[in-house]
Amino acid sequence: MSHDTLPRPRPAKTEERPTPPPPRRRRKHWTRRGNPVSGLGSVIWLAIVLVPIYAMLSASLTSQDKALTGNPLNPPTSPTLDNYNTVLNSGFGHLLSNTAIVAVAVVAIVLGLSVPIAYVAVRTRNRWSGLAFRLFLLGVAIPAQAVVVPLYLLIAKLNLYDSLLAVILPTAAFAMPVSVLVLVGTLRDVSEDLYEAMALDGASPQRMLFQLAVPLAKGGISTVVIFAALQAWNGFLFPLIFTQSDGPRVLTLGLFNYVSQFGVNIPALLASVVLSGIPIFAVYLVARRALVGGLMGVGGK
Repeated sequence: MSHDTLPRPRPAKTEERPTPPPPRRRRKHWTRRGNPVSGLGSVIWLAIVLVPIYAMLSASLTSQDKALTGNPLNPPTSPTLDNYNTVLNSGFGHLLSNTAIVAVAVVAIVLGLSVPIAYVAVRTRNRWSGLAFRLFLLGVAIPAQAVVVPLYLLIAKLNLYDSLLAVILPTAAFAMPVSVLVLVGTLRDVSEDLYEAMALDGASPQRMLFQLAVPLAKGGISTVVIFAALQAWNGFLFPLIFTQSDGPRVLTLGLFNYVSQFGVNIPALLASVVLSGIPIFAVYLVARRALVGGLMGVGGK
């Protein structure tokens, strides 16, 4: 048989790989369709918030004889800082220091108690811990006005009336339930595998609390700090009921200094409101993301 008649080997078939589809182009953010209803609602809400703030700032720069005349939305024709000088020279520093002491003490008490309570509520899996947690959260449903008379009697028996402790302790107590609720939601986001890994290394519960739970719960802790500080800074009922003299007076009660028998010094009153709101507003601007993240329950992730 000749070589020409021999069957030729067929070439091996090569597998044809399918060509991948072209990547989709992401639509740019400015080409997305907007929501005009939400945009209109945001503008309306922004106007509701900013218009009173503008009116307050404008009135604080106006003299007292012109405060009640004209349109409050018009800018002051002759702005003056005399109202701020009046506030700063009428004991504003003393009021500010008392309020800062109350805020720092309330934050320290709330953090020192709510973090261990939330950790125990998350890590202890039995019926009694769940029942104790639910009973503890009943404080969210109890308004301060409903228990102000028993609190007054208790503070009077403890000889704490007309002192900063009479303001600090009730304020911290009423800030605890919400703080524990926020921290429990944050600590539940911590993976169980991390606890088991530390337990296998021989870590104690205290070590797991301070080296694992607390670092991973920074968002929730920041939320609790801001919430407790706001409760202490803006509190009015407890300072009004449990203090009397000028020694333990705080900023919210200091506004009464501009209310006399013959009228109200409105520009000075609004100037004191502006000055008292600057510190807590600055704290909020620094930690606003942690506040929102902690309230959404994602602070531990």
